[in-house]
Amino acid sequence: MYKIYTDFLCMPEGYISKLLLIMKLTCVIILMALMQVSAATFGQNLTLREDNVSISKILFEIRKQTGYDVLVKSDRLNTFKRIDVSFNNVPVKLVLNKLIEGTDLEYVFNKKVITIKVKDQSLLERIIERFQNIDVTGKVVDENGQPIAGATIRIKGTSITTISNEQGSFILKNVEENAVLEISFLGFQARDVKVRKDLGSIRLELAIGKLDEVTVNAGYYKVKERELTGSIARITAKDIETQPVSNVLATMQGRMAGVSVTQTTGTPGGGFDIKIRGQNSIRTDGNIPLYIVDGVPYAADAIGAFQTGSGTFPVLSSPINSISPDNLESIEVLKDADATAIYGTRGANGVVLITTKKGVAGKAKVNLNVSSGIATPTRFIEMMNTEEYLAMRKQAYTNDGISNYPATAYDINGVWDQNRYTDWLEELVGGTAKNNLITGSISGGNQNSRYLISGNYNAESTVAKGNSLFQRGGALANFNHRSEDQKFRADFSLNYNLQKNNQPSLDFINEARGLAPNAPALYDAQGNLNWENNTWQNPLRNLNGKFESKTKTLIVNTTLSYQLLPGLDIKSTFGITDLRTRDSRVTPSTINNPAFNPSTANSLIVFNNTERSSWIIEPQINWTKTTAKGKLEALFGGTFQSQHTSKLYQSGMGFSSNSLIYNLAAAKTIRILNDESAQYNFQGFFGRINYNYKERYIANLTARRDGSSRFGPGRQFANFGALGLAWIFSKENFLKDHSWLSFGKIRGSYGVTGSDQIGDYQFLDTYAVSGVDYDGKIGINPSRLYNPDFAWETNKKLEAALELGFLDDKIFLTTAWYQNRSSNQLVGIPFPAITGFTTLNSNLDATVQNTGLEWTFSSQNIQSKNFRWATNLNISVSKNKLVEFPGLESSSYSQQYRVGEPLNIRLVYQYKGINAQTGIYEFVDRNGDNVISSPNDRQTVVDLSPKFFGGLQNQFSFKRFKFDFLFQFVKQNNQGYQFTTGGSMLNRPKRMINSWQKGNESAPYQILTTGVNSKAVSAGSLYANSDAIIVDASYIRLKNLSLSYDLPIIVKGTRSTISLQGQNLLTFTPYKDGDPEFLTAGFLPPLKVITAGFQLTF
Repeated sequence: MYKIYTDFLCMPEGYISKLLLIMKLTCVIILMALMQVSAATFGQNLTLREDNVSISKILFEIRKQTGYDVLVKSDRLNTFKRIDVSFNNVPVKLVLNKLIEGTDLEYVFNKKVITIKVKDQSLLERIIERFQNIDVTGKVVDENGQPIAGATIRIKGTSITTISNEQGSFILKNVEENAVLEISFLGFQARDVKVRKDLGSIRLELAIGKLDEVTVNAGYYKVKERELTGSIARITAKDIETQPVSNVLATMQGRMAGVSVTQTTGTPGGGFDIKIRGQNSIRTDGNIPLYIVDGVPYAADAIGAFQTGSGTFPVLSSPINSISPDNLESIEVLKDADATAIYGTRGANGVVLITTKKGVAGKAKVNLNVSSGIATPTRFIEMMNTEEYLAMRKQAYTNDGISNYPATAYDINGVWDQNRYTDWLEELVGGTAKNNLITGSISGGNQNSRYLISGNYNAESTVAKGNSLFQRGGALANFNHRSEDQKFRADFSLNYNLQKNNQPSLDFINEARGLAPNAPALYDAQGNLNWENNTWQNPLRNLNGKFESKTKTLIVNTTLSYQLLPGLDIKSTFGITDLRTRDSRVTPSTINNPAFNPSTANSLIVFNNTERSSWIIEPQINWTKTTAKGKLEALFGGTFQSQHTSKLYQSGMGFSSNSLIYNLAAAKTIRILNDESAQYNFQGFFGRINYNYKERYIANLTARRDGSSRFGPGRQFANFGALGLAWIFSKENFLKDHSWLSFGKIRGSYGVTGSDQIGDYQFLDTYAVSGVDYDGKIGINPSRLYNPDFAWETNKKLEAALELGFLDDKIFLTTAWYQNRSSNQLVGIPFPAITGFTTLNSNLDATVQNTGLEWTFSSQNIQSKNFRWATNLNISVSKNKLVEFPGLESSSYSQQYRVGEPLNIRLVYQYKGINAQTGIYEFVDRNGDNVISSPNDRQTVVDLSPKFFGGLQNQFSFKRFKFDFLFQFVKQNNQGYQFTTGGSMLNRPKRMINSWQKGNESAPYQILTTGVNSKAVSAGSLYANSDAIIVDASYIRLKNLSLSYDLPIIVKGTRSTISLQGQNLLTFTPYKDGDPEFLTAGFLPPLKVITAGFQLTF
């Protein structure tokens, strides 16, 4: 282009260059002459000797030693490198010449003022520059050659940017020939490219194992993973999308060190129990972590009421269940004091940050995802078949010397078919559930404004009999805007979900395990429920009882920020949440045998209505100052939050017809079981100061002062804080030549967090309506005593960790040790019965300690153009201990806890074996009184806490194929199935065939009895509460498997993928009594899920 220009002016080639050289020399000669003329007025000299000195320091010395004021009109001085100087009485002009050497700056003197500014270009220079610039085109693609829409292309060192279109293409006009482009996209490693007219395809690699490229959400701020001083575990949409699950918490199982997630039931809509680094509080409801959804705290304490809860759920459901995993961009879990202390009172049990998906710049893009699958139970206990069962029953009668079977022994006296066999577990809860999911979204925008709008619908049936159905639908809207100068930012998100659940009133699992295998058929010849001449209770009667739940949740968040000055931002977050749930549980008269003429006068319905709404405002100011040697960040803000909760429990009984049972007004008797309203107010002020010196030494100080309405006057406020330190020793000079060590960091933290998870008004003396009519009036009863000294629980957290990266972080290892001590426990202290109260809510000087080691390992085993193999491993070893509990022996917790032992223990009898002569179980008589009784002899401690847990993940990609699997493993003990000794028509585990009898004295199970042998019956009850039933429940489970294939592109701009996913596919365990993960007997275990899906983007 330069040659064309010279030809156009009809000048010889090279003439312009010579002309410019002549002009420059002429300017230099004239400038020298002028300097000589002005020498008399410019005679001040400077003396300065210093290494690695900044430009600003030199300018300061000029003013100090010469009296000249220096004005700088170029903000680029701060970016200049430090230099070594040795000036000894040197004229200022020579110093200034040294400073601006090789730059586009010049200086001008005006009396006693020196002005340093950018040189003004001549008209000819501007013309030449314009014709030397070029237009740059290119295409951004991923490792598979697929276009990346919305990638940011920026001319390095400037604010000039553009965005790649849906084909991944871009164009930048009038770019300097020596410029460098910086190309970046979320989830990929940024890349610098030297410009040329046609850059062709620019391939970006996934940001795996590159700490500099990974930014972690720490709640009030974001930080590069490399610069973390705290402990934060993280999974992204890439991990979430491979799992066919409908619960947010399920996505974390086996993927995060220090985070234990256990499923509480396999029934759709059921919940999960999560513990972050162990159990901190003695109260079971005091260990819930803080959940933050798009910056808004979301109360996760249970909703509903046990009066209306379904018998298919062991615990009340959490509002977290209503959030769809399909909307999630990432989940971060904050674990140590450095990460959680900024949340103060709410961070004692860890913090779970849930971030939803955001829009991507570019042309409007539509994404559709459809999947359908099936689910079956993972494992059932193996029960006796008919032949084994009848032999067991007959042996019990023989042992008791009974030859004539009672008339009510229908199973063996010939009333029931002796040849019929039904596997009741398979029959009642061994069906095949179906699940269907459809999601759709549209996103797009430009460099300044982006949007995403999505919707989803999910439906799941159950493996149990009946037509139960769980449904969830939702909508998500996210809008993000940046002003042209990037100073003003506005982010808005709205997340709405509607959840409906229709389940039986009771779980079939207990009846299915206990039913005799030759019990009657479920239906008679006419298709009606079979009651077999009133000889049994048909289990399908429970289908006439219903549990129905409808929950609506709304989360809205708006964040506004503005850059007042370079490095100084103000920001404020405004959020609201609204939850409304309505549960009902009906028990109609049809749940009973019609032969007994059940009356609708006994039909019952219980309603629960819960509403919880909250608002939060969090103003914040952020300041960042970067110097040549470091970066200082400061953050200060406040939290103002209010939450209102109302609950109404009602029941209706006595209906003229069961068809009116859902109409409470049709009930003969209406009772209000509970009507309550609570207001919770919270405020706090927080701050963070972070200093990063030379990208080697990092200090992070956080502090917070919180106030909660849940405590009495004088106790409402408390201070919390933490200090985190990190040393990136791989940056030190003595390690620079060790190319095999790409990263090394030692970090540690200590701090104090708190908890106010105690419910509202617990410090006040409260009254409850008695419900008793006395003289035509309803009275009230005192329900709680006043305690103004009620205060916060505190959790002191200490951590030390080592992070190592090898071979450009292709191998990365983190080892962390922690110790958390939770004290000032909020518990009920026993009170004399004469007062009318059993306990007084107060703080107890009990201390709970959690210590542990966590290892995370990741490796990029193979990375080539067409094939990639990566491995991730995490292992957590934890130990929980009750360090102290004053007065434990005389408290109501004396048979629940022991000092020096974990909280999750059982006090049981010590099993000795079977008496060879009597065939009856024997136990250790601890107090020697020849009587085995509780609590004197029930003193053996067994620990049911996991000893260690973790997960092993492998990810493969080959051209268009992707394959991912995760094995979850847990080392633990659990209680085995508690069965009776054979005296009733209840089936038993197959292994009980081997019971004691003459000639089989070495059998593992005692003599069978119908109930006549009272000693055997009593011993059987003791056995069920002894260490004999504590067994190894460790397991290795193929938790997740995903296979996907990107279909060839037929229509330009589209992308389609087919996938096959599985959950809980294989389980390896010595546990024989069902599913080893599932620790709650009597409820449906987790399900094995297989889904097939199709995704289309256009």
